Formats: sequence, structure tokens, C-alpha cells
Amino acid sequence: MVKFDRVAEQHPFVLSARGDCEELCDTIGRRIEATPLSLLLLFCPDGATVAPLSGALSARCGERCRVLACSSAGGFAFDGYDDESVIAIAFPAASFAAEAVWLANLRQHMALDWMMSLRNLSETFRITPGQNRFGLLLIDGMSRREELVTATVDATIPDLLVLGGSAGDGLRFENTSLAMDGEARDESAIFCMIATDFAIEEVIFDHFNPVGSPMVVTDADPDNRIIREINAEPAAAEYARLIGLTEAELGPRAFAENPLLTRSGGRHFVRAISGVTAEGGLSLMSGIDIGAILTIGRPESLTRGLRQRMEQIGPAELVLGFDCVLRRIAIEQADEMDTLGSLCRDHRVAGFSTYGEQHGGIHVNQTFVGLAFIAPRSSAEQDGAGDVA
Repeated sequence: MVKFDRVAEQHPFVLSARGDCEELCDTIGRRIEATPLSLLLLFCPDGATVAPLSGALSARCGERCRVLACSSAGGFAFDGYDDESVIAIAFPAASFAAEAVWLANLRQHMALDWMMSLRNLSETFRITPGQNRFGLLLIDGMSRREELVTATVDATIPDLLVLGGSAGDGLRFENTSLAMDGEARDESAIFCMIATDFAIEEVIFDHFNPVGSPMVVTDADPDNRIIREINAEPAAAEYARLIGLTEAELGPRAFAENPLLTRSGGRHFVRAISGVTAEGGLSLMSGIDIGAILTIGRPESLTRGLRQRMEQIGPAELVLGFDCVLRRIAIEQADEMDTLGSLCRDHRVAGFSTYGEQHGGIHVNQTFVGLAFIAPRSSAEQDGAGDVA
């Protein structure tokens, strides 16, 4: 089990545990019972664990604590990536308040229902003066509806900082799982509103620059996020040619090292590839339209810019992170796993490997999206800050 080297009653803390559901409940439950919580996040490598574990721990936490769980493509805590452990992140009631709602039936495009639920939550959620408020999204990573959900949340509560991740299923890309307090729902998302005494800072990092000539999506299936043709050629074959590989060599490593980039608002965003279809198309992890202009992305350092951003923020009690599974593959291939582990230890980074990341009203891929929690200074510290000669 991994945890913070210092845990105070008001500080968020992290646990990492392995075993079957009963063992996990006992290991995590014994630790959290000592501290009243408002929110417990569970990131599980095994989707079958999600609902029963969240239910069992909800019973131990009490009705004032929301227990939100999702399946992952692996987790990470203070020793770096971990494929086999449940990552549990606990938010004490002494310094956090939280409430959550389901955004259900994602494939039925029930945006008006989602907006009503979001407005009700926003209007009834009470915060103490001086607290900071933010939103957390967990979305079915196989729903192909992250763009719609993220845009709906941003339109409904436009001034709220919101971030999150798409639930994963290892590298299988078959089924993902979400649960709240033991209740599981398919094709759904969970939105959680959180207030805290801690200062918060958003951490966003991707590591790709565009290279080569632009390409045009000449045929696509937008509903299923499939590119059929690039430059009027079969998509997989043309993509392979552009990155200097054969179609037979395409796979997770090639996709991680050579993502597709699209430009919007003066910035490039990753449109990650999850696989090749039987018809020779490319399956994406984000939305795509016919006529889209894309370029190939090539990586800079996978971790240096992220560490620089963490150091700019300064010491944090926790950095809650959502990191694309394809970034993890790229880090492995670049032999930077130890570097990533050191970064997680030095800056208290914990979270899970996702099928996509959400921030600022958009859905992206191959990006680290996180939130740093910085302990408020005491009155004595604030007074002392002004006593510089």
C-alpha cells in the first residue's frame, strides 16, 4: 500500500492496494475509517471490481461521502505507473465538500436532461466563503460522447473549472465501468462538484509538435470516430506511408509516437488513434469530421515540460492527474518510466491512465490533465510574508 508520507485530517491522501474485492475493501476501509470523508475516488484496473468495491466502501464511509469509481487503463501514484493496483484518493470532509450526479444514456444525446441535472446541482451546492469550487468528470471511455458531454457541462456551468478523464479498459478498448456509491450504469458519465479550502491550479501538458505537410480527411464516419480516407487514399495505408511504416507495423507504439494533430484557436490538439479497422480505416479516441485538416505530431520530451509546470506551481499536497494511456506507452518506449516515477514522488501526483482527457470544455488525447491542491497558508505565514525588509 502506498500513501502520503504525511497525512493530516484535512489533507487529501492516496492509497494503493491489490487483491480481490474483499481484500481491497478491508485494506482501504481500515485506512479511511479514521478520517471522515466527503469524497473517495477509486480507479480500478479490473472493471468487475468497480461497482462492488464502491458499494462496500460507501457503506463504510457513510451517507455524507460520495464514492466514485471507474475502470482504468492503469493507475499511477507516488512510484509511477501501476497496472495491477486500485488507486484510491480520499478527500477529507474537514476541507472538502462534494456532491455528484449521473449524466445518463450518453448515446441518446439527452443534453437537456443533463443540463437540468447540472443546473440543479450548481444551484443547490453550497460553499463556504473563501472556498474554491471545481468540477470533476468521469465518462464512459467507449461511449464516443465525450465531446458532447464536455461541451454540455461547459455551456451549463461556464465559469466553473472542470477537468476529468475517460474510463479505460487496459488496451482492450471493449468495455468500461463507472459506479457511484455502488450503483453502476452503462453508457453514462458522472459529474462531481467539489469545494475546497485548498488553493487549486490546473496542470495541462502535451508534448507534440506538428511535422510534415497537412493532410485532409476525405472520408469518415464521424458517429463512430473512424477515418476512412486520408488524401483520398485508404486511411491506414496513407497514415503508415506518412510515418514511414508499413500498414502491418501499425499498433499502439506507432500510434503513441505519431498521433494526429488538429488545430483550433491557435493551438494543436491530439486526435489519438486506437486501432485499424477491418476495412483499413483508423479508429480514433476523439471526434473527427470529413474535411478536417490534420498533421502528424512528433514528440518533444515526454516529462520535462510537465516537471517544469509542477515546479512553477510549487509544493502541492496532491496533483490529481488524468493521463492518456498512449502517453504511458510512449514513456515506456522512451525508457522514461523511472523519470515519471520520480516526478510522481516529488510532486505527489496520483490518478489513472485514461482513454481521453477533458478540460476547458474540450475533449483531448495524449495529454496530461491535472489539478494541484496547494495548502492554504496560515495567518501567521501570511503575516510573515509581509515582513520582508
